[in-house]
Amino acid sequence: MDKNTQSFNYFQKPFQQGLISLITVNFNGLDDTCDMIESFQKFETYQPYEIIVVDNGAQQRKGDYQQSEAEEIQLRYPDVKVVQNINNGFAGGNNAGLKVSEGEYLFFLNNDTIIKEPILHTLVKRLVSDPQRIGGVSPMLKFASQPDTLQYAGFTPMSSITLRNASIGFMQKDAPCFRTACLTASLHGAAMMVSRQAIETAGPMTEVYFLFYEELDWSLQLQKAGYQLWYEPAAVVYHKESMTARKGTPLREFYLSRARILFARRNVYGFKKMGSCTYLCLLAAPKKTIVYLLHGQVALAKATLCGTWQGLFRKKKL
Repeated sequence: MDKNTQSFNYFQKPFQQGLISLITVNFNGLDDTCDMIESFQKFETYQPYEIIVVDNGAQQRKGDYQQSEAEEIQLRYPDVKVVQNINNGFAGGNNAGLKVSEGEYLFFLNNDTIIKEPILHTLVKRLVSDPQRIGGVSPMLKFASQPDTLQYAGFTPMSSITLRNASIGFMQKDAPCFRTACLTASLHGAAMMVSRQAIETAGPMTEVYFLFYEELDWSLQLQKAGYQLWYEPAAVVYHKESMTARKGTPLREFYLSRARILFARRNVYGFKKMGSCTYLCLLAAPKKTIVYLLHGQVALAKATLCGTWQGLFRKKKL
């Protein structure tokens, strides 16, 4: 666990048994955040639950001054807990929400998601079916723009050298073969419920990544702590996809390249770590860079190399 997460005791506050704390991070996504909140207010029947919105420094222009989106969300939804936070990434935002949460169960949910029927009871039911062994659960994820198409029905294990895995069911039509609850290698960062007991044992998400790989890393830490992770298709979340780092942008490519190296340095050991870092630095990154250059995408090529370099030589404690 890195220093910035160790500096605060996340569990010093008493928590309420049965309460679910829904934590979401907002960054220049006011409309999406409001859609998500309103979908829960409309469809969710589980009680009790609280909604915590962490605003990662986003601003909304009103007239001649800047008003934070946190203030706007608090104005529209007085019952929602709003935390004004610096922009310290996905994990940092979620950890800021964790600090003020009171629930026995923590549901980390992307702000660009919605629900169309109750899901919280189903997810909690999976956790309490074996609370000493099951630490986390993710629902089925579908694309909001294509509600019959899957984004996630569990993850395959990640290979130790190439660090590749696959989202089961990705871009496939929903079918009976995806509707059986099962163990999964990793939770999905867009929607994952974790028991407070599991977090107390494994620790919160590390903040070394800023973007990407946080949930994959956390899934490993939970499993190392002895917990199982489950995919629960009886609960469905609809995902609009990320608005923070769009596909095909230098920002996204930089943080993806950086995160892969950091993940290898944190979670692969011995000769496999050397092999993984060698593969990522001398094969994967150069190949991707050449492809970008051949297509005239100089900014993406530069982002790939810079991200890989920073991930490899980051000196702060991992």
